[in-house]
Amino acid sequence: MKTLEKKMGKSIKNNSKIESIAEIVKKINLQHVAIIMDGNRRWAKQKNLLPAVGHKKGVDSLKTALKSCHKFGVKYLTVYAFSTENWNRKKEEVDFLMELLAHTIKNELKELNENQVVINFIGDLTKLNSKLQKILSDAVEKTKDNSGVNLQIAFNYGSRDELVNAVKNISQKVLNNEISLDDITEETVSAELYTSAVPDPDLLIRTGGEMRVSNYLLWQIAYSEILVTGQFWPDFDEKSMAEAILEFNRRQRRFGE
Repeated sequence: MKTLEKKMGKSIKNNSKIESIAEIVKKINLQHVAIIMDGNRRWAKQKNLLPAVGHKKGVDSLKTALKSCHKFGVKYLTVYAFSTENWNRKKEEVDFLMELLAHTIKNELKELNENQVVINFIGDLTKLNSKLQKILSDAVEKTKDNSGVNLQIAFNYGSRDELVNAVKNISQKVLNNEISLDDITEETVSAELYTSAVPDPDLLIRTGGEMRVSNYLLWQIAYSEILVTGQFWPDFDEKSMAEAILEFNRRQRRFGE
């Protein structure tokens, strides 16, 4: 993986170029962008601020990314908000992230609904407290019939956990004689994943400069183009999204060939 800064050619310099991004997205059929939103805590530390400030600023960047996808015509956006490994962080930070998710969904739901955003959550939500589960399920229910950008928030998500769950579900179907071993295909596995209702990501963006995928969508990103930027997530804006799309447009996708 090469960093976005090293690969980027000309940057976007004016509004007319930004407006042309929608034409590119349509031409290349870019449907799904997945993001590892990394760097909130480092952004805050760099500015001598508490980690909570970085996480709050990260919410603003998510709102900007969502609006950018709407503007540019990207239909699906999946973001990594809380991993199964994040439980190992300090209790105060974990508690804050839970509260931040609940607060954000409650405060932003009306606007998201008005903008026709479809909200879904992927991950093992059973580990969350009942109050938070109710907030998330209500958001899914209230937006399920919308026609805008599909926003998937990966929360208490881990790709290995997702795959183990898929294997268990498929195994149970075999035991129940619903399917045979010979019936199991790639499509069978995909159908048991949290993301079964959406296409696999075309583009995976990781902010913060780390060269790893951190147990995120391991099955789904098999043929995704990957961009890593040193920019911290709180600094990611519309221009950043546009530049990522321009870089994606320069790639020659091989799909393993």
